[in-house]
Amino acid sequence: MSQKRTTVKAHPNIAFIKYWGNAIPDLRLPSNGSISMNLQGLDTVTSLSENNKGAFHSLEINGEKQDSIKTKRISAFIEKARELYGFSGYLDVRSQNNFPMGAGIASSASAFAALATAINDFYALDLSEKEISALARLGSGSACRSIPDGFTMWKTGTTHEGSYATSIVPVNHWELYDYILIVNKDEKKISSTEGHHLSATSPFQSVRIHDAKRRLKICKSAILDKDFEKLSDIIELDSDMMHAVMMTSNPPITYWQPDSIAIMKKVRALRKRGIACAYTMDAGPNVHVICTASDLNKVKENFKQFKGIDQALLAKTGFGARVIQP
Repeated sequence: MSQKRTTVKAHPNIAFIKYWGNAIPDLRLPSNGSISMNLQGLDTVTSLSENNKGAFHSLEINGEKQDSIKTKRISAFIEKARELYGFSGYLDVRSQNNFPMGAGIASSASAFAALATAINDFYALDLSEKEISALARLGSGSACRSIPDGFTMWKTGTTHEGSYATSIVPVNHWELYDYILIVNKDEKKISSTEGHHLSATSPFQSVRIHDAKRRLKICKSAILDKDFEKLSDIIELDSDMMHAVMMTSNPPITYWQPDSIAIMKKVRALRKRGIACAYTMDAGPNVHVICTASDLNKVKENFKQFKGIDQALLAKTGFGARVIQP
């Protein structure tokens, strides 16, 4: 008899309105709501099966067995899920990514979105999309946004059950592309989890949070209306605000590198020339260039010979986490 296995595919997401800082850290309840787009073409494929080798969870990433230190976060997440839903047994987790990890491309989002979806299927928990989203959030806050399809909004909530993400519009509502320019694919020295803890030490964090509802409203309206000019202005502002908080935290976090800044300047210059593109950066040095389908080739051509880019990845508006093998 073959061993039971569940396989799930999930995508990272790029936040247009950022999540940075927790109101309740233990539950990863965010200080403000956020909006993102799932990135089809960047994949995390995770398989679960029972671990019959001992009373522990095991983790393999891209074919390499992970040690107990690197498995600790995954194990803690599975134990939280076990407390909530009462299943038993230990899991063998095998995951593959086709994009760099820990470099500000939301690899933890796709990882925990895939794992939460796989746990639901493996143990036949019959959770709703909102419940799976809330579960994924316990592993990585932004993972909740990789559960629903397309453009998603994360509701802050005041309880575990009340904080989850939902789709704003269907995937085919607006075909946008994320042209990700990698200037450094190394794993960042300061993790997002550490950065969230430090955010409250910045004098700008309270201002960023206070203004979040306004930015969310503008961003959601831009998506509904497919207004790229409005979208570009608000996502660049939001990105800059988050990095201002990082750079004024104690101790400060500076993810921007000279090549990152050069790319951002180039994007703004291209937009002045009428090319529909805008930048945003997550917690890392790499720049996400958001553009319309009609201007994608122009964007790619303008960055073809640009110095400082180690690799370019391409993704478009995508679906949420999916079981691909029962």
